[in-house]
Amino acid sequence: MKKYIIALATAILVLCSCEKSFEVKDSSVLTGSAATKMVENDPSFLLSYVNGMYAYMVQFNTQGASADRAPHDDYGFLSVTHNVDLGGQDMAINGTLNWGTYDIPHGYGGYEYAHTYHYWNFFFTMIAKANEIIDFFGEEDPSDESLKGYLGQAYAVRGFAYTYLFYYFQDPVSGTSPTAKLETGRAAVPIIYASRDAKSADESDAKAGRNTLADIMEEIERNFSLADALLANYQRGSKNEIDASVLNGLKARYYLITQQWEKARVAAVAAQSGYTVMPRASVLKNGFMEVNDGEVMWGFNHSTETQSAYASFFSHMCNDASGYGGVGQSVHCIDKALYDQIPVSDIRKGLWNTADGDPTAATTGAKIPYASRKFGYMPDWLEDYLYMRVEEMILIEAECEVRANSGAKAATALSKLMRQRDVTWAETEVTLDDVLLQRRIELWGEGFEFMDIRRNGLGIDRKYQGSNHLVANQFTFPAHDLSWNFQIPLSELQNNTHITEEENNEYVDPTA
Repeated sequence: MKKYIIALATAILVLCSCEKSFEVKDSSVLTGSAATKMVENDPSFLLSYVNGMYAYMVQFNTQGASADRAPHDDYGFLSVTHNVDLGGQDMAINGTLNWGTYDIPHGYGGYEYAHTYHYWNFFFTMIAKANEIIDFFGEEDPSDESLKGYLGQAYAVRGFAYTYLFYYFQDPVSGTSPTAKLETGRAAVPIIYASRDAKSADESDAKAGRNTLADIMEEIERNFSLADALLANYQRGSKNEIDASVLNGLKARYYLITQQWEKARVAAVAAQSGYTVMPRASVLKNGFMEVNDGEVMWGFNHSTETQSAYASFFSHMCNDASGYGGVGQSVHCIDKALYDQIPVSDIRKGLWNTADGDPTAATTGAKIPYASRKFGYMPDWLEDYLYMRVEEMILIEAECEVRANSGAKAATALSKLMRQRDVTWAETEVTLDDVLLQRRIELWGEGFEFMDIRRNGLGIDRKYQGSNHLVANQFTFPAHDLSWNFQIPLSELQNNTHITEEENNEYVDPTA
């Protein structure tokens, strides 16, 4: 078993250890029978369950590890997307300690490793929490708009969770972009029903093993369809919640990765209504940390009760604060080759240091060449977590136009973003490579790189001439290399008789 311990230099930082494999036991799934009658009498009671579902998305130690083993790279949804993105091309990690030691070289994909359990447990716990809410309702849909909204959000969360499980636990395509082919017959993950789904024991049993990607797609689309009608008139209380616009955003993501280009375009266009692109003047000052900004569609508004200090997204990603990034232990830098593709006229180039670094910066991490300055900081760790911005929807719209062989329409769509990023940009036609490059720049560090590599059937090369990746991290991983795979975790193999070890994904550990 490989093990690493993070020993922090400053007394105020928490000592923590992270292991490649350890036994954890999730105890977060509740039973809803005692609350059913209360919901009938007081619909607002169910809101606490909805809020609890979203609170889990920012929870420290979702794996339920013992206090002495609680990992500081487990802080909810953004820890999952951040950890898998460390295995990509665009984030170069510098620093004195080894956060990401096994994520970066694809050494965390085995069934006995902590992170495969982390990812599997996170999304299936989200499904369990959604099912708990769904089972407060009988066969008929509620007439109360608030209850419709709560039920609709639960269905949307199920679709969201299966979307991520879809491409984390199977290589979903063959070939490579632009001709990558979705392989719908490949084995994916179990489907877990709520009682309200009215499935017989035999039907539930039949779906408890590895369903095909086609089966999971059908289940995702069924959940999104159920959510559509329920969320149509729902007015959410905050951007912590999913409403109709966010549902359209989730559908756009799903249709994009399943190559349903026209459906993705329609959903992405619908999702943009009511939001505004971050203005050019704000890009370098924004910090990507305020959920109530005009471009933010969905996120989590942190409070002193919900923030998790050093075990948090901003502790790792912000190099200007006193977290892991700022003290120089986990400095997140942009890949030099990507940085070099950003024109000087593009305001976003200023979101990262130049090759000379910033000797005047106040923290160790912010001094380093190519270090990110994108993510800001607030007192008391009150930075909000952002899950969806309207800029992503514009990029999906543009990509789908290109996929439909309309580079001119793609340029028109992309201009909604680019006129706020690069004053010299005046393209009348763009290619797929153009759009994918803008995704890499605009969404850097926000949790999309692994998805884009996976759905496009791409590989990575960190060994190029002049690479700013540490020598130890200069790996080359071809498209569809077995090291990209995550195996179904040991706990599932031990507890689910419908999945055998022989049915697990193939995986080769480059660090073994």
